[in-house]
Amino acid sequence: MEWWQALLLGLVQGLTEFLPVSGSGHLMIFKELLGVDGEGFLDFTVTVHFATVLATLVVFWGAIWKLLKGFFRFRYNDETDYICKMLVSLIPVAVVGFCLKDQVDALFSGSLREVAYGLLVTAALLLLCDQVGRRIKAPVAKDQRNGISYWQAFTVGLAQAVAVVPGISRSGATISTGLLTGVKRADMAQFSFLMVLIPIIGEQSLDLLKAATGHAAFGSGVGAVALVAGFLAAFVSGLFACKVMIALVKKARLSWFAVYCLAVALLICILV
Repeated sequence: MEWWQALLLGLVQGLTEFLPVSGSGHLMIFKELLGVDGEGFLDFTVTVHFATVLATLVVFWGAIWKLLKGFFRFRYNDETDYICKMLVSLIPVAVVGFCLKDQVDALFSGSLREVAYGLLVTAALLLLCDQVGRRIKAPVAKDQRNGISYWQAFTVGLAQAVAVVPGISRSGATISTGLLTGVKRADMAQFSFLMVLIPIIGEQSLDLLKAATGHAAFGSGVGAVALVAGFLAAFVSGLFACKVMIALVKKARLSWFAVYCLAVALLICILV
């Protein structure tokens, strides 16, 4: 992989990881467009995903630090309630990760047409959210502390589990589902980005551990310069995209992203 290919792929990862257009799907699309060899691409993917995790930590560090301080007071306060709901949201994706890992990995070796189908699902969710979600006034649940209840957290977690399919946007699926269940936009924006930290950090740590104990050196076939270029590009663009997405979720229509996903999906179906 050339350094400029890594730079472009890092930019793609950073921008699309937070915007509701599917980061994994776009990485697969641009991998084909740039003619990137598959050797070492998994290591590269691990690297740029880790960069976007760091970007999330930077953007939400104030909220994360407040949650940790409150949680370690060892009493059921707002922070403990929030973390417990984040853990509830992880149940579906944990089941998928432990029980269906081989099937999920197989999805990433599929054709771009499968990515197109996932993008169509994302477009439908975003359109549904904009057309229906604004009119939904769900009753306030007894446990809707911090703006989200346990059942809403679990439902959003189900959406995150479905979003392991390439082309289905994780942020698009979780935010749309949350808004459709009645969670307010400002509350859903933060919860969507924070809930993904634990599974992504866990997954990337396992991948790094496997690479470190494997026969091939980490980054074999990619090169140190390409890894650094991709990491920096993903981190910087991720910082920008994360902040933009928070603002968009709070007040903008998501239909424009639905139109984009629909256009990309149709283009893939026509050309592939």
